[in-house]
Amino acid sequence: MSAPLLDIRDLSKNFRRAGEPVPALIDVNLTLSSGETLALVGPSGSGKSTLARIVMRLMEPDRGAIHFGGEDILSLDGAKLRAARAKLQMVFQDPLAAFNPRATVSGVLDDPLRIHGIVPRVERPRAIAGLLDRVGLAPRIAERAIHDISGGQRQRVAIARALATKPSLIVLDEAVSALDVSVRAQILNLLMDLQQEERIAFLFISHDLGVVRAIAHRVAIMETGRIVETGLVRDVIANPISAIGSALVAAVPKLHRPRSKDIAP
Repeated sequence: MSAPLLDIRDLSKNFRRAGEPVPALIDVNLTLSSGETLALVGPSGSGKSTLARIVMRLMEPDRGAIHFGGEDILSLDGAKLRAARAKLQMVFQDPLAAFNPRATVSGVLDDPLRIHGIVPRVERPRAIAGLLDRVGLAPRIAERAIHDISGGQRQRVAIARALATKPSLIVLDEAVSALDVSVRAQILNLLMDLQQEERIAFLFISHDLGVVRAIAHRVAIMETGRIVETGLVRDVIANPISAIGSALVAAVPKLHRPRSKDIAP
């Protein structure tokens, strides 16, 4: 069996409150394979977003190890870290918070192409049009301001920006939770199509097991900084073994059919 694309071992992180340590992550262990979607589920404050930010090197852990593509990414800095980040991208819940709201769509997509030296300047307009087409947006939207397009369009632009560097893994932190139901379904279908075409892995962070069942192959449930349950989505939903897993399943009134193809861990 090939090595996992992402391998997280004994990851821990404390914050401080009134001078006292407050555990945010406690000995977290996870793996994620190429072309797989692993959902990270749990209530607010369970550590999901903290874990995502540490994987992205936006925050440093207190201890533990993260290997991405066989490389210890916690030891990287400078040019080596920038190179690793080209293969490791993130889509946030609110793209307005991640973008300069005064920027145009073309400006947002030009940045990764320029920073990572992916295509020469003269070829960028065509590359930007291609990225927009991949996420189902017309090239004419390129000159519109980010604040002047809909939430669903902004999230598609966020996905296009993540795709610009040809990543192996995209971390999606509540990336569809702010969208209405019809737009959410469109974005989930887009993600699954892109995964099938490119074998991109997704670390999909959510609190909604209905959404998770639609997109993920495996799920890891978090509570107070710990992973308390992992398994194939269909197995965990059918027979949760943790108290928080049972509560999350019970909170979903009706679950839709799972993905037809499961990837074994």
